[in-house]
Amino acid sequence: MALIRNKRRMGDILKAENIVTEEQIEEALPIAKEKKKKLGEVLVDLGFTTEEAIVNALSKQLGLEVISLAGIQIDEELLGMVSGSVLRKHMMIPVEYKENNINVVRVAMCDPMDMLALDDFSIITNRQVEPILATTRDIMSALDRFYGNSEAMAAAQRYAKEREAAKQQNEEANLTSEDIAKSPIVQLVKSIIEQAARQRTSDIHIEALETIVRVRYRIDGALYEKAKYDINLLPGIMARLKIMGGMDIAEKRRPQDGRITMVVDRTEFDIRVSILPTVHGEKCVMRLAQKKAFTRSKKDLGFSPEEMKRFDHILQNPHGIILVTGPTGSGKSTTLYTALSELNKEDVNIITVEDPVEANIDGINQVMVNAKADMTFAAALRSILRQDPDIIMIGEIRDEETAAIAVQASITGHLVVSTLHTNSAASTISRLMDMGVESYLLADSVVGVIAQRLVRCLCPHCKKQIEAPEEEKELFGKRPEESFPVFVPVGCGKCNDTGFMGRTGVYEIMQITPRLKTMISKKASAEEMKEQSLKEGMNTLRMAAAKLVIEGKIPVSEMLGVSAET
Repeated sequence: MALIRNKRRMGDILKAENIVTEEQIEEALPIAKEKKKKLGEVLVDLGFTTEEAIVNALSKQLGLEVISLAGIQIDEELLGMVSGSVLRKHMMIPVEYKENNINVVRVAMCDPMDMLALDDFSIITNRQVEPILATTRDIMSALDRFYGNSEAMAAAQRYAKEREAAKQQNEEANLTSEDIAKSPIVQLVKSIIEQAARQRTSDIHIEALETIVRVRYRIDGALYEKAKYDINLLPGIMARLKIMGGMDIAEKRRPQDGRITMVVDRTEFDIRVSILPTVHGEKCVMRLAQKKAFTRSKKDLGFSPEEMKRFDHILQNPHGIILVTGPTGSGKSTTLYTALSELNKEDVNIITVEDPVEANIDGINQVMVNAKADMTFAAALRSILRQDPDIIMIGEIRDEETAAIAVQASITGHLVVSTLHTNSAASTISRLMDMGVESYLLADSVVGVIAQRLVRCLCPHCKKQIEAPEEEKELFGKRPEESFPVFVPVGCGKCNDTGFMGRTGVYEIMQITPRLKTMISKKASAEEMKEQSLKEGMNTLRMAAAKLVIEGKIPVSEMLGVSAET
């Protein structure tokens, strides 16, 4: 402790390590004072440095250990020493007792020179503190994991007591914005969203059951129950979400949609909110999307080198239709936005028509479908064609009229990219024919079809290798006596005991070659087109997933969930 008390200030250390300049510190200090934030936080907010750079600089100058809190287990006794609110205020978390000395607690901090934090912890626990270093993001995630549920439950209980103590209408008349920010229901909703964002959640489900409100998170494609609250909290939660999403709080009998923008740990999230009346009350589903997540690099989509080559070849077409197909939640929008970002150059006019606009991209003109104003996909497309576009993105081809305009646009020299809900690349052509598009027009316009799915990746920290059972060997054409090792999920602290961490794409990329064009114009079946594409080097979804099983990235169960193909 004495060593740290005699050290210089945070700004001096960061300057000494050439992390930031004197000018940057002078700019950040008044902001830190005004917003009551730590200097390091403000420097990161302003984009002058990163959390990791600050932690490494402090470690070097103060000789302190840097720790990763992902998956760490902390003793219950330690967690009970100090309340979550105090730890959040000082951005710290107790990790363990010092070896052979229970009077000294090793505490992870982002600013080990924060004397107020060190003194508060020592006074509350009556123990000495040995600081160790961790990033702010790491500490916040750990606080969520160990204190999040209890804090949310406490907020829920406070709200229930407040409702009993006073009539809601009388209270609301005198509420200030500060009172609202501190109100238990506001803190509860904020906590639900923040915890979800830190756990890689794609959707939050808040459901009204008979006697309880159930909160579930969809993580890597699977739903996990996170909390249960008393049913009396439902009106308050829904009212808060409606206010945040710009909806009508008095309307409870019909579905409503809204949108929330929220910043969690310096990452901006765009949240689509859907509220639906059910038998026991309203149900809310929030879809979380990071603003930057849709415009990722092609390398991050999960293409193999051969698939990347095919994808690039399709994108190089100056005109024609490129279709991305798959069920809801298979990553089609991400692939489309990635393709558009690749094509987004200064000399190109790109216009999109979407329902709704999922992410805003600089340099692209985006139009939202509005049925009330008669702005359908088809109506928007007709107007777009008079806007001198080079590339048109259609959120989804849903009907014959939209399909016909898309085909006409591609034949007249535009590149059209769109999505469709079909099971495979070859069946997409048949679907368009069923919609009434002439086969000779399709043959002339479609340049490539990408069918895709998302599969859960095994957690690299806990996956376990086993000998595949006979039925799985049979799937891969192996004899029962042949050795065929596969990996299975186990579950550890780093993956929240799910056995999985993250998802990757599985692709079936069908390039429309001269031979396939002839087959399309002659109305060949989906099966015949698939056979021809396989001869020309296409991998089916099942083949692409099987490759990931062999590489040890996914279990056999994920491969079986990709398609019904045998």
